[in-house]
Amino acid sequence: MTIKDITTYLEEIAPLQYVEDFDNVGLLIGNYSTEVTGVLVTLDTLETVVDEAIAKNCNLIVSFHPIVFSGLKKINGNTYVERVVLKAIKNDIAIYSMHTALDNSIKGVSAMMAEKLKLTNTKILLPKSGIIKKLITYVPDNAADNVRRALFDAGAGAIGNYNNCSYNMKGLGTYKGNEASNPTIGKKGVLQQEKETYISVIFEKHLQNKVLNALLENHPYEEVAYDIITTDNSHQNIGMGMVGELSEAINEATFLSILKETFHLKAIRHSKLLNKPIKKVALLGGSGSFAINAAKRSNADIYISADFKYHDFYKAENQIVLADIGHYESEQFTKNLLVDYLTKKFRNFAIVLSETNTNPINYI
Repeated sequence: MTIKDITTYLEEIAPLQYVEDFDNVGLLIGNYSTEVTGVLVTLDTLETVVDEAIAKNCNLIVSFHPIVFSGLKKINGNTYVERVVLKAIKNDIAIYSMHTALDNSIKGVSAMMAEKLKLTNTKILLPKSGIIKKLITYVPDNAADNVRRALFDAGAGAIGNYNNCSYNMKGLGTYKGNEASNPTIGKKGVLQQEKETYISVIFEKHLQNKVLNALLENHPYEEVAYDIITTDNSHQNIGMGMVGELSEAINEATFLSILKETFHLKAIRHSKLLNKPIKKVALLGGSGSFAINAAKRSNADIYISADFKYHDFYKAENQIVLADIGHYESEQFTKNLLVDYLTKKFRNFAIVLSETNTNPINYI
């Protein structure tokens, strides 16, 4: 079992192509070909976590947050980041991070929060745009069915609850090969006219290599003409946060008590209560002030996230209750999610849930 085997499976739930621009994810330390002795799953990678990995014979740490956000100019142990990197390298410990790739997964951080609160009818709060691509190609009529089928098998043509979706149009293609050509149909140096089918399919960004390989392997022409366009469409199953509903409406005080108990909170910072029942709930793990307006547009009764600043609470504007439960607290169940996910695939392999509390914030 190599690191690549583990990370390939993790990227099925959280493709790295969906990471936010500011982030730093993937294999931060180590080599993909390394044989894995065990996997330690954590929220953050600290020195104590590396020590735990060593003690438990785990040479791969899967960490939600990346230990390295930006480039290191020196690694001499003067900061906690440098000390972690040094200790990991010295002890042959690899570190892999998922962060916003998992934030943008419909089965990720916010989905785990929604599950803990038993929300139903859940959907993405902030669907991500720029990740739906369109492939257009031109195929001889007699090969169109085969090429279309190969594209579908590679994952193209899936739209919401539908698959095998495409647009097709008959037309006439022309080409003339030079002396170095080897045309499948016709002769080099002779203008050829061929009845062709225009095929258009959409696909998710992370499938591009797979879709292109399917096209090139199944298209009969020596030179394959195609276009790939990035659309502005939002993907309803990829993006930040979630919104869902409680089985029945409850008053604000009762809901906040349930929230406090479910997430083991010492305190909740919240905006003014509106004396309205809570039914529709929006939430986003980690720092979520950027999604306050989206939560309001969703007509949620309450928005649960973390790291709200003083003036962020004014944005409630008597339309919604804003509840800040803490950054660590909102993401605390993420490592359980990853352990459960990995254990289903690698049943006879050591997948270890870290026992180290990495929350840097304490309460009195």
